Amino acid sequence: MFENLNWWEIGALLLLALLIFGDRLPTVINDGLRMVRNLRNMARNATGDLSRELGTDIQLEDLHPKAFIRKHLLSEEDEQALRKPLQSMYDNLRSDVTGVHDDLKDVAKAADLRTNGTRPATATGGSPAPAPRPSYDDAT
Repeated sequence: MFENLNWWEIGALLLLALLIFGDRLPTVINDGLRMVRNLRNMARNATGDLSRELGTDIQLEDLHPKAFIRKHLLSEEDEQALRKPLQSMYDNLRSDVTGVHDDLKDVAKAADLRTNGTRPATATGGSPAPAPRPSYDDAT
């Protein structure tokens, strides 16, 4: 929660809270903690009521629509029937990508000049440098 604040900023916030609330600071902290506990209890009660109404065990993470459908509406056979064509497509794609990756590694290995024993041409030897292009100022 406070990962982007350094110790000086946290100390300044605490000093500001002490100046604003003064002697009431402990009661304000207690009220805030009580509110957080009440919210946590309300969420726990709501998931318990929902679990009782649906007749299944529901966690708070299960309330995401995709997770809810996958866990409570689809049987394992239905899920496997839906996954089977997608899994075969994924396996085919993965093998194709692996083949392309291996081919690229082979081409890179063949094109690597150090492994072929040849040396690249340097500026002092090898091919001549290109002629300089005339500029607009030189032509006028």
